Amino acid sequence: MIRVLVVDDHPVVRAGLVGLLADEPDLTVVGQAGDGGAAVEMVEELTPDVVLMDLRMPGTDGATATGQITGRWPATRVVVLTTFETDTDILRAVEAGATGYLLKDTPQPDLVAGIRAAARGDTVLAPSVARRLVHQVHRPEERLTPRELEVLAAVARGGSNAQIGAQLFITEATVKTHLLRVFAKLGVDDRTRAVTVALERGLLPSP
Repeated sequence: MIRVLVVDDHPVVRAGLVGLLADEPDLTVVGQAGDGGAAVEMVEELTPDVVLMDLRMPGTDGATATGQITGRWPATRVVVLTTFETDTDILRAVEAGATGYLLKDTPQPDLVAGIRAAARGDTVLAPSVARRLVHQVHRPEERLTPRELEVLAAVARGGSNAQIGAQLFITEATVKTHLLRVFAKLGVDDRTRAVTVALERGLLPSP
C-alpha cells in the first residue's frame, strides 16, 4: 500500500484529490495539510511514501517544504502538483529534491501512475515541464541565479536601482552588476527588454 499525503491550501482541491485516489486499491491517503509547515510536521508524524505538494501556499511554500522533507526523510518522495510551470518554479522544486512535477490538469490515470512511479523512486514530469528542463539544459547561458532573478523581479515591479538595493540590502553598484549579467545572459541591452524576455521565457511569473 502506497501512503500518500495531500498538501494544498485549497480545501476543495484537497477533497478532490482524496476522492480521486479513494478508488485506487494500492493507494491510501494518510493525511492532508494546508501549507508547507503543516506538511513537514505531518511527514514526521505519518511517514508517507509520497507527498503531493502544491507550490504556492501561504506561510511555508511548497519548494521550501520539499527541501525540508527530502533533506530529513529521503525515503519520502515529493511530487509537485501545481498549476504553475514557469522555469523558476520548476527549477526551485527540482533543486529542492522533488521526484516529480505534474500539473493540476494531469488526467487521473496519469496522476495515479505518477504517484506509483514516484513511490518506486522514478522521476515523474509532465511533458511540458520536461521540455522546459531540456531547454534549460541546452541553453545554460540563460540560467539566472536566484539573486539575479530577485533583482529582475524588482525591476519588473518598477523599482529603481537605489530602491532595489535598499530592498535587497545590497549596494546600488551591486544591483547594476547583477543587471549587466542578466542583460548578457538574456541577450538584451535594457531593463524593459530584460523583463519582457524573462516573462516570455517563463523565467519570471506573469504579473
